[in-house]
Parts: sequence; C-alpha cells; structure tokens
Amino acid sequence: MSAPAFATDNPPASGDRASPVLHAACLCAVISAMLSACAVGPDFVRPAAPDVTQYTTDQVIETVAADGQTQRFSSGAAMAANWWRLFNSTQLDAMLEQAVANNATLQAAEARLRQSQDILRAGHGVFFPQIGAQLGASRERNAPAQQGLQTQGTIFNLVTLSGTINYALDVFGGERRAIEGMQAQSDYQRHQSQAAFLALSANVVNTAIARAGYGAQLRATRELIALEDQQLQAIEVQVRAGTSPYANVLSQRGLIARNEATLAPLEQKFDQSAHLLATLQGVLPSTASLPDIDLSALTLPLDLPLSLPSDLVRQRPDILSAEAQMHAASADIGVATAAMFPSFKLSGSYGAVGSSIATMSKGSDKFWNIGPSVAIPIFSGGSSWFGRRAAIDAHQAAQATYRQTVVSAFAQVADALTALEHDAQALQAQVDAQRAAAEALQQLQANYRAGLVSYVDVLTADVQFHDASIACLQAVALRLQDTVALFVALGGGWWNQLNSSGDGAGEEKTR
Repeated sequence: MSAPAFATDNPPASGDRASPVLHAACLCAVISAMLSACAVGPDFVRPAAPDVTQYTTDQVIETVAADGQTQRFSSGAAMAANWWRLFNSTQLDAMLEQAVANNATLQAAEARLRQSQDILRAGHGVFFPQIGAQLGASRERNAPAQQGLQTQGTIFNLVTLSGTINYALDVFGGERRAIEGMQAQSDYQRHQSQAAFLALSANVVNTAIARAGYGAQLRATRELIALEDQQLQAIEVQVRAGTSPYANVLSQRGLIARNEATLAPLEQKFDQSAHLLATLQGVLPSTASLPDIDLSALTLPLDLPLSLPSDLVRQRPDILSAEAQMHAASADIGVATAAMFPSFKLSGSYGAVGSSIATMSKGSDKFWNIGPSVAIPIFSGGSSWFGRRAAIDAHQAAQATYRQTVVSAFAQVADALTALEHDAQALQAQVDAQRAAAEALQQLQANYRAGLVSYVDVLTADVQFHDASIACLQAVALRLQDTVALFVALGGGWWNQLNSSGDGAGEEKTR
C-alpha cells in the first residue's frame, strides 16, 4: 500500500512558502544518506583460480623431434593477439581479414554487445530524477447536477500546464543490484563477442589448413598416377616383347584405377572446405575467390606460449562468460530480496490552470504537491519469497556451470598439449615409413627390370609408398591443426593490445 503525498491547492504564507519542500527534501536526504550503502543480497566475489601449476600429470616442456622440428612450450609467455601470423602465410592472413570484415555471425555478436551496453546506459537513468511536463487544452461543458446543484451548466475553456518530478530512493539497493546485473550481462555479451571472434579465426585457419592438406594429397595422388602410367607403358613394351606376362598389365591397370578412385572423395573434401571458407568470409560460394595455399608453405610454430593455469580462467572467453552469468545471477538475488522490502519515492508537481495561457499568471490558478511515498509489501501469496528462492537456485546453477566450464577448459588445454606430443611421434613414424617405402620401391623396380623379382612385389611396394605418402601429409596437416587448437584452448590472446601497425585484426572487434 502507498501513503499519500502532501498536497494543497493553495500556496502557503510567504514565510512558510519553502518549508514543506525543504522539510521533505531534508527528510529524504537523511534517509538516503543513512541507507545509501545498504544493498541487500550477496556481494559478488570472483571465483579463485584452481590451485594447480600444470595442465597434465607430467610437466610438458617440448615435443619429440618430428621431421627435424621440435615444438617447445614457454610457460607464462605472452600470446600474440594475431597468433595466426605465426604460420607465415600472407594468403591466410588475407582470408582471415576478409572473414573478420564480412562474417555475419561476428557482426551479430557485436550488435548484441552494443545492445547490452545501451541497455546498461538506459538502466543508469533510474538514479536520476524523472522530470516531465504536460500541456493540455480543452473546451468543456460542466454538469452541476452531478454535484447536486440545480444551476445551469456552462461552457468554458480549460488550459493546463504542469511539471512533475519523481525520484526513487534506492534504500535497499534493488536498483543498484539491477544495474549490477545489467553490467554483468554486458560483460557476458562482450566475452561472447570475443568467443565469436576466436571461433571464427580458428575455423578459418583450420579450414585453410585442411584445404591445403587435401590439395597436397590430390597432387601427390596425381603424380603417383602419372608415374604408374609410365610404368604401365614400360610393362606393355615388355609384354609385346614376350618378357612379361599380360597379367602384369592387368595388375598395373588395377592399381591405377584404385588410386584414381581416391581422387573423387579428395576433390569433394577440397570443394567442401572451399565452400566453408567462403561461408566464413561472408560470401556466396559461387562468388568466392580463394587462394590455393600450399601445405608446405605453412610454417609450423615452434615456440608456443603456455599460459599459467591461474591466468587461464581470466583469459578464456567461455570461462569469463560463465563468470559474468554467475555475477548476473548473484545480482538477481539482490533484486529479488529488495522486492520483499518497502520501496520509497519522492515526487512532486507544479502547474497552473486557466481559461487561456494568458490567465495562468494569477496566483489562484496555481497548484502544486510534494512529498514522499512508501509502498509496503504485506502479502503476495509467497511470490516474493519463492521468487528469491528461484534466484538463489539460478545462482547455484550458474556456479555449477562455471565450475564445469573451468574443468572442460583445462581438459582442452591438456588435450592440445598431449595431442602435439603424439602428433610429433606419429609424424616422425610416418616420415620414417615414407622414406623406407620409397627406398624399397626404388630397389624393387630396379630388381624387376633386372628380372630378379616378380611384378607383384613391385605393385605391393607401390601401394605401400602411396599410402605412406598420403599418411605423412595427413600427419603434417593434423600437427598444424592441433597447434591451432592449443592457441584456441588458451584463449587466443585477445587481451593483448594491438601493435602500432594494426596487426591482430579483430582485437578492436572484441573490446
């Protein structure tokens, strides 16, 4: 219920003209000063970082050497915001720059961020007096019979000009908690924008690497088929000379057909990666112009930064988003708690009325009122109580979500570290296998020409060399992609400032 404001239709005596206003203002100022620091509900405290010093059971310092390259992890080293430049590909940089400029998903995330910031600015208006003015003019005819009078009704003009002012006294901090929640939602959208940029950059780089890998496999397969065609011609000559059975021709043709059958799936994957790159860059696949990146032209980053576990929770956008949601849920508890207490408001109005604007200057035509009001919740059928309980439950759910997000993030970093170690081991094994298969094929071909081995042995060695070559290319591409996964798992380096040359496109996008 609400207590009425003090009101009068006659001005006070000259000596007391300001006393009601002064008394009410002083009373509200005292109340506000006494309770301005009071805000019900819990004060949010950032969760502490997990008390660990490493991500895996065994401390990771470097990988084994693979194809002459060893990746080393620098604990606590700074990560560049433009981490993709470590692959030393201007074509890759250009694709990412276009994706940042045109990707609709990133633009939507930025628009939601601006929306949340505008909502926060709008919310701050509650801390200022709300002032309004009204001007009305009408022609009326009264009916004295409504008041029990027997006189004749009259027709007259009525012009009203008034101003109002209202100020909510945030005694229990409900409004402050609401603004705190809006700030947390703005922080959430900011981190979501950072996450959108990180996902976009990772997808562009990973897809470009995959496309380069498919292209390398296509070239290797076509080169192998060309060599096998030359071998087929040599076998046909031997068959015509009577030194080789015709079955060798059939076997060679079968091998060529087998390898040609692998081209179509590779070309399909190559085209699909191109379509995905076009989508990420915000253009239609039919209008995209994509450079062909050579897999061998991509540089493997060897010195990799490794953030401290205590820093990871302050860097990863998904962890920061979960923290912001937990902060917003904490603020909602305060809002729900404040709703259970009385609310106070100071309001006033001043105006004049007359038959025309010119007649409003008479003192008897003035009216005003000023005073505080209080709304006291008495019975709501449990709505306020269970509303607060629901806010507490939501906060507990946000806490659990945050903890799980942290655990998943640490697991992703651990996966990336162990993946790079296993990638190096697998790549070195594939390099050794390819080298051995190449040497075996050369020797068997020479022995076959000398008539020392059957052609079946040559065919077997040929198949082994082709499989080893393709597996080696796949291992190279996977090592590059798992390097990208480590950069992403550590948060992408968005928190580092741009350098003077403007490198690191997207940092401006995620501030």
